[in-house]
Amino acid sequence: MDAKKITEILHALSSKIDKEKEFLTELDNVIGDGDHGINMARGFKAVDAKIDTLETEDIGEILRTAGMTLVSTVGGASGPLYGTAFMKAGMTMSKKTQMSLSDFLACLNAAVEGVKMRGKSVQGEKTMLDAMIPALEAMNKAIEQGLTSADVLKCGTEAARQGVEYTKTIIATKGRASYLGERSIGHQDPGATSFTNMLEAVYDYITA
Repeated sequence: MDAKKITEILHALSSKIDKEKEFLTELDNVIGDGDHGINMARGFKAVDAKIDTLETEDIGEILRTAGMTLVSTVGGASGPLYGTAFMKAGMTMSKKTQMSLSDFLACLNAAVEGVKMRGKSVQGEKTMLDAMIPALEAMNKAIEQGLTSADVLKCGTEAARQGVEYTKTIIATKGRASYLGERSIGHQDPGATSFTNMLEAVYDYITA
């Protein structure tokens, strides 16, 4: 994929988040600040506008710009976390004009490490990592099995969805949701859900 397609994928992410913003906000009303969907949709609209002004073939620059825009426009914890994820991915793609499937997984790995660092969190704490890490592991395994790009992304998307389901079964130990303690059980994590939405948008783009 070249810079044009990466830009198109970012627009697809924005459309998906905008479509899901009310549901994401409903999830966050229960265990968070009640603004996840609204904030994410606003942030990605800003990303839409920003990346359309870029005149570059450098995919790393496009991803870093998206990340910096999210940091500056998305409130709460989501801005720094998603912003860091995109900026770390951008560093992985610095000066590159084509993104392969292995590049995509390298970006996701860098994003995971960035989220761990920024959020001081690990898998199993009812955060976006509970969808990100299973997705990454599933896609790496799918590549080892020699599956097609579409099937690799399908495996990752299914693993992310399972990760979202898993967040319903555990107690939140990070962020505002942690204040609820055991009352957070039964509710899915908004961040894990929005990440899964994004991966679904990538899969839909690739298979369209």
